Amino acid sequence: MRVSVNETHCQGHTMCAMTAPELFNLSDDDGHAYVESPDVPEELETKARRGAAACPERAIILED
Repeated sequence: MRVSVNETHCQGHTMCAMTAPELFNLSDDDGHAYVESPDVPEELETKARRGAAACPERAIILED
């Protein structure tokens, strides 16, 4: 699985980072989410899905 954040849609609600801090980071500049590495380890796939589902803007993109 791969994960990314659509920077245009992210509004910095921080829900993804609260749900899956191992995957999602927050910018010091504007609080918007980003990922260090798009490759999600198998043991964190459930958290990636929860982080995506928690995003009110649907800015998290998951690819299997």
